[in-house]
Amino acid sequence: MNTPTLSKTKKTARGIFGTLIIPVAVGLILWIVCAANGVSMFSNAQSLTIFVRGVATVMLTTIALAINLNSGRFDFSLGSVATLSAVISAQITLNAGGNALTMLILSIVFGILLGAVSGGIYVLLRLPPIITSLGVALLYEGLAFTITKGSNVSFYGKTDVSGITTNVLYMLIIIAAVLLITIVLFDRSRFGYRYKALMAGQKVSVNTGIKEVSNAVVCYAFSGALMSIVGYLTATSVGIISVDILNFGSIGVMFSAFLPMFIGGFIGRYSNDKLGYLLAAITMTFFSMTYSALSVKSSTQSIINAVLLVVFLIYLSNEKTVKDIAALKHIRNLFKKKTDGETNND
Repeated sequence: MNTPTLSKTKKTARGIFGTLIIPVAVGLILWIVCAANGVSMFSNAQSLTIFVRGVATVMLTTIALAINLNSGRFDFSLGSVATLSAVISAQITLNAGGNALTMLILSIVFGILLGAVSGGIYVLLRLPPIITSLGVALLYEGLAFTITKGSNVSFYGKTDVSGITTNVLYMLIIIAAVLLITIVLFDRSRFGYRYKALMAGQKVSVNTGIKEVSNAVVCYAFSGALMSIVGYLTATSVGIISVDILNFGSIGVMFSAFLPMFIGGFIGRYSNDKLGYLLAAITMTFFSMTYSALSVKSSTQSIINAVLLVVFLIYLSNEKTVKDIAALKHIRNLFKKKTDGETNND
């Protein structure tokens, strides 16, 4: 095998290893932990459905967060968009006698509109995105509460809208479709090239004719569409939409995506960041399944997730040092210096 071919093979192997090491390692470790405690992550017939639904929810939330955060826009309104789009689509579906597909389509339509409104407010007011998104979150939370008159929306005994969230195949189609659309839109289209140009240098990009305003609004609209699907999956799987989210009760959804976003970005170095978000979602869902199998309290889960986030950020900040230690580079350098010194003395 010639040198170029060997080099390409090594690069491919390194890419595959870097892409799969985190989800495979975490899955194996957690499987061992569950086995040691006499339980299983997949203990019944519904486990696979719960797992795939969890992967879909985490992946969509992570992509929705990353789209704006990578451009320096911190969006606190993601959770409120998910709730309000679910509330509006549920009210229409229940009153009109629709089905699961009807509610999903309506959720996406209203999610796009709500996201576009959020982006429009940001570009019109020209305030920091943190401030505008907090205002939008309060507005959407209030609207959801007002529409339902403070009562939770229940699907029990009414129209069955859970046909998609209880079907593994349908949810896999959603995951694949969202992943494909996201990759095409942000990595293979003119919009995506302009999006990346704005990320790299906003002032220079604007001076070259790239329209920052329309790009930002599209990003918010696309994030809204993703969060509307999250709202639909969450609402129909639980069977109820809770509107007790006033005073920023909805922003917790956003924080759940931070760790998978960083993990996905790390994996993306070896392949594609969108694929990384999927694998990160799989990784985090392994944790969720393990928590459920071991009956870990929610407070303990939050602590574990927070510690994992901090540890991962510490690793990213000191990656070179960690790799040097793992490769025993410092010891080898010290040994080499000692050997060179003895040689020079001789």
